[in-house]
Amino acid sequence: MNRSKAIIVIACGACMVLLSMGIRQSFGVFLQPITGDLGIGRESFSLAVAIQNIIFGLPIIGLLADRYGARWVAISSAVLYVAGLALLGVVGSPTGLTLTLGVLIGVALSGTTYVVILGAVAQEVPPDKRSLAFGIITAVGSFGMFAMVPVSQQLLSTFGWRGAVTGLAIIVSGIILLTFALPARPKKSTTPDPFDQESLIQVLQKAWRNGSYWLLIAGFFVCGFHVAFIATHLPAFLTDNFVSARASAMALAMIGLGNVVGSFLFGYLGDHYRKKYLLSLIYLGRAIVITLFIVLPVSNLTAVLFGAAIGFLWLGTVPLTSGAIGQIFGVRYLATLYGFVFFSHQIGAFFGVWLGGRVYDTTGSYQTIWLAAIALGLFAALVHLPIIDRRPNLAPQPLPAGEAV
Repeated sequence: MNRSKAIIVIACGACMVLLSMGIRQSFGVFLQPITGDLGIGRESFSLAVAIQNIIFGLPIIGLLADRYGARWVAISSAVLYVAGLALLGVVGSPTGLTLTLGVLIGVALSGTTYVVILGAVAQEVPPDKRSLAFGIITAVGSFGMFAMVPVSQQLLSTFGWRGAVTGLAIIVSGIILLTFALPARPKKSTTPDPFDQESLIQVLQKAWRNGSYWLLIAGFFVCGFHVAFIATHLPAFLTDNFVSARASAMALAMIGLGNVVGSFLFGYLGDHYRKKYLLSLIYLGRAIVITLFIVLPVSNLTAVLFGAAIGFLWLGTVPLTSGAIGQIFGVRYLATLYGFVFFSHQIGAFFGVWLGGRVYDTTGSYQTIWLAAIALGLFAALVHLPIIDRRPNLAPQPLPAGEAV
């Protein structure tokens, strides 16, 4: 391992995720201004964000990164991000909203966040440090939510929503410079690994036949449902319950701050304890926190406390899930294998965002979705327990000469 290069890739990758995810996680503060200005229901905004999540999770980006290198995929995606935000500032219809906020930004996010960045970092760090490296990237990326939500809220208050998204386009252009730290070409791990000698098709076939891979897919669906619903609809839910706009933005920011601590901690713990048990603990914790939130009276204080608590459990799933995949299947095709699991996450995100808007427009309440989130959290806590997070079907290694059988 080239230690200096690894540090540079981790640092620049983390900053890319900070900007990309920080801005993406702030879209919830634009729900009411955009729907009010365009004269549309919450379902229309939710559908655009839901489509964004589906496109964001398409596994094709991981395939392209594994084939052509993370740098070129990230550069192209960063340019699309700038274009998507700039064009969002001039839309005047639900169709324009879907094409910009949904399609363009969805493609951009897929190449500037976890699938591509974690795949690039995995090639630069040894297996025993991988979960920690993933945790650092997730933690720094999580700080983006803490940093960018107040920035978005301030831009919104000062310039209106159209001026605000144009300002965000200028900020996100910084990602383009950071992409040059990523590997220009994919490479095999310097650590001997039997799986590095296998083709992509062989590794995919092993993954499809592996029950633990499907359980990780099922669990990550729940993660996507939770985080997308909460990030998109929490500000509106709080405003509906007479929580101030400032406190609503602070609740989102506290999710980001709590996520910094949780992602780093769970990334560290993932190098020392079984990842599947840590994942079960996270999902059980989410179910408990959401239950307390909807049972207790909603206020400025409970909103901020909920943000901090759910933030601690927010994306600690990323270093653990991606680390488990690398642990089972190796890192040569991690971007592809994690890409398919992440696509499940984004399918969950689609339903979390869209159903949130659909149910609200139909019933005038988010209560049904909160209850569904609790049930899914309990399901995910159970589904990770049977996972076998060790390598399958490794060929036996020859014994050293002279060693008895």
